[in-house]
Amino acid sequence: MVTVTQGVVTAPDPRRWWALGALVASMLTLGFDMTILNVALPTMAGDLGATTGEQQWMADAYIVVFAALMLPAGLLGDRFGRRLMLITGLGVFLAGSLVGALAGDVTWVIVARAVMGVGAALVTPLALSVLPSLFSADERTKALGIVSAGSTLGLPLGPILGGWLLDHFWWGSVFLINLPMAALGIAACVLLLPETRDPASPEVDPLSTALTATGLGALIYAIIEAPTRGWGDPLVLAMFAASAALIAALVLRERRAARPMLDMGLLAQRGFLFNTLAATLVMFVLSGLMFVLPPYLQAVLGQDALGTGVRLLPMMGGLMVAARAAQPVVVRFGARAVVSAGLVVLAFAALLGSRTTVGSGYGFTALWLSVAGLGFGFSIVPAMSGALGALPADRAGSGSGLLMTLRQVGAAIGIALLGSLLASAFRDRLDVSGLPAGAADTAGESVVAAHLIAEKAGSAHLAASANDAYVHGMTLALLVCGLAALVAALLAAALLPGTAAARHQGSALPDVVSPKADA
Repeated sequence: MVTVTQGVVTAPDPRRWWALGALVASMLTLGFDMTILNVALPTMAGDLGATTGEQQWMADAYIVVFAALMLPAGLLGDRFGRRLMLITGLGVFLAGSLVGALAGDVTWVIVARAVMGVGAALVTPLALSVLPSLFSADERTKALGIVSAGSTLGLPLGPILGGWLLDHFWWGSVFLINLPMAALGIAACVLLLPETRDPASPEVDPLSTALTATGLGALIYAIIEAPTRGWGDPLVLAMFAASAALIAALVLRERRAARPMLDMGLLAQRGFLFNTLAATLVMFVLSGLMFVLPPYLQAVLGQDALGTGVRLLPMMGGLMVAARAAQPVVVRFGARAVVSAGLVVLAFAALLGSRTTVGSGYGFTALWLSVAGLGFGFSIVPAMSGALGALPADRAGSGSGLLMTLRQVGAAIGIALLGSLLASAFRDRLDVSGLPAGAADTAGESVVAAHLIAEKAGSAHLAASANDAYVHGMTLALLVCGLAALVAALLAAALLPGTAAARHQGSALPDVVSPKADA
């Protein structure tokens, strides 16, 4: 906070760093929630009897709502006050976390995650937009780096913190941990943040917001329900058709709007379009992997929740190392080469992972996870930088919002599609011969459920079949990941802008692996 009195600039308010600490705590909390639930899902599946489809909804409810509301949430802050909306967002996130901690069934967990998505959509853009009111230009870069570092730290800490909580408390503790962090953020915003607005920003369009939410929701519902109901089921087909109609209506409405929330015209910019496509496909793979890996580590390899979180660190470590090393590599070779090479490395890691067997052990998994992390980092950082660098200066805000929204869509579809493929393959491969019909249906719901039935029935054969079936489904999911990464690599090599422009864009890479971009 730099104050000006009668034209004289006074000393900056020392409370600005305390305010920054509160913002970091808020973003760190959102970082936890991008990854903490993945470790908790196997435990919740056992305690709540959640099917694989219900687990997908617990993960996707947060992401779909987040993606649908991020742009209008930022506009609400511009219109009605960023501090007010930031406090509101933290309050909504706190309320959703409390509902999740007290939930007694799957439905209430899904509701809680959706409410948390509303809060996160308000917090993420506004936590960054208040920085100019806190810091002068010479301090702003440092402040942004601190916020980015804090939010990025939440990604690897989430599985470890979640695992520790699950080993010592009940599964609701992964929601309860948010309460003190959110409360701290609210108190700091009330006491330390000035109010700022931008009345010239576009108005929130309720119809476009509704079309986005319902279109994405219908698409995710169809993908998740298809393995159970069948891809030719009338309801599934109707939801696919409804999703296509709603998203088409959204595109048409936004193209005709004088000041659209989603500036679809930006997709005509080649550099923006194909860098955004590459980043979206990377998020598709990353989110899908984070969904399918924890049950393998817990149910098949027999790790506890904390051990599972620790064993996800090779991928997070590779991601963070590559993200930090990307800038000099891009300056040397150009963004097109680095994005393409990163996607090839990611494809290699996924295809290597598809060679996993029940007896492979963790050492093999750690190897391909580390390689996957490197591929993620070297592909997504320059892709994000290239997309943002291709934007005209007067459309940077709308373009970055569209980029983040599409990344969230990629994450949601990754969880839905790869989770559904896994669920279908697991159910088809599982040997439930000799089990009563009810027990057989329950065992087919998830690998955790199958192990619980095997334990009750004393059936070593069912437990072994569940492990084999899950690894088979994970193999198919990894093959799809590998193929998606290869297609993205070919598109990047053929269609991204040349090295001259790419080197210019790569000279100042932002921190783009943080939850402000992922969650």
